[in-house]
Amino acid sequence: MAGFQVKASTSSDQFEDHLPVMADKLGGEGLIAELCNGFELLMDKEKGVITFESLRNNSALLGLDNMTDDELISMMLEGDLDGDGALNQMEFCVLMFRLSPDLMSDSEYWLQQSLIQEVNFRF
Repeated sequence: MAGFQVKASTSSDQFEDHLPVMADKLGGEGLIAELCNGFELLMDKEKGVITFESLRNNSALLGLDNMTDDELISMMLEGDLDGDGALNQMEFCVLMFRLSPDLMSDSEYWLQQSLIQEVNFRF
């Protein structure tokens, strides 16, 4: 999954936001499928969630290998909505959207597109 990359590990790290481009190319369903693939790359296979250890061990797969442990912990804390110390698939997807300011600004458009697809599917 090539949609997520972080530049060098300094306090001024900038998230390279490729999600809007992916969304334009793949559409809503394709983007969700890519996010699911990213989750599976990072998750602890035995626990079925992303743990700090699985994130650290697999971070190079998403271009995050230059991040410090503190930066990875901060990312985990930001995404851990239920406070269990791990990221489930939904938490990971929400975190990726939150880290993508351009995609968040287009979220109303994507919601409308999803609703249109759902309505057309049912009729």
